[in-house]
Amino acid sequence: MVFVKPEASALPRIGLALGGGFAHGIAHLGILRVLEREKIPIHCIAGVSAGAIVAAAYASGATTDEIAAIGGAMRFTDVAGWGISKMGFASSDRMVAFLRRLMKKSRFEEMRIPLGIVATDLRAGKPVTFCGPGEVAPAIRASCSYPGLFRPFELDGRLYVDGAITIEVPAQLARTMGATRVIASAMPNENETWEPHNMFQVVSRSFQILMSENEESWRKYSDVVLTPDVAAIPWDGFANSQRMVEAGELAAEEALPRIRQWIGTKAR
Repeated sequence: MVFVKPEASALPRIGLALGGGFAHGIAHLGILRVLEREKIPIHCIAGVSAGAIVAAAYASGATTDEIAAIGGAMRFTDVAGWGISKMGFASSDRMVAFLRRLMKKSRFEEMRIPLGIVATDLRAGKPVTFCGPGEVAPAIRASCSYPGLFRPFELDGRLYVDGAITIEVPAQLARTMGATRVIASAMPNENETWEPHNMFQVVSRSFQILMSENEESWRKYSDVVLTPDVAAIPWDGFANSQRMVEAGELAAEEALPRIRQWIGTKAR
């Protein structure tokens, strides 16, 4: 499914804005594969939560195949260490080693594509942007600290939780980074046939409902919105990685005619 914003004149500096979705974030790779195949130039890339992981890996120079291989083999315990505390069920300490395997470079200023990451300041209740200079891993850990599941991530005296709590898809950040056309990738909500099986699924669905009421806040900055069809796949369904990548490819291919118009290329 694809939402296309009406035509607007702008220079073709294309930014990608990748939303969250835990395992569903693997679908972003399908979108990247299609853009690579079609030689669509990417000016910048921004992400929140799972989208921040994919954005950082790609910006660092990892190929989509490399990211897919690691993502498809990933399990929750690769990024989380269970240990119940009053602030959450798991810490993100293990994510450091995971990101070290995934990313080719570790600092914002080393990225081959300008990278932006959004987290939520828990005390201020506001989104915070990380664009560097500095280490990328702490920004990702902040952006991925899903409330209740992960403990808030402390950085420079501030507590951070999942970036998607305040900004579901960082389309505005891509604009701030210089993009004049923004391709936004957002994971769909479950439909009414879905049944929760644990409290994490209940919490996840509740946040989806809240965020769906605020979609216009990021859609208005997006020229094309891609929604890979992954709603039927569980939030932690890493074993379905190939299916999710294919869903991302299909969503991107549907939007290719419009994207090609921006840079004056024709179908092959």
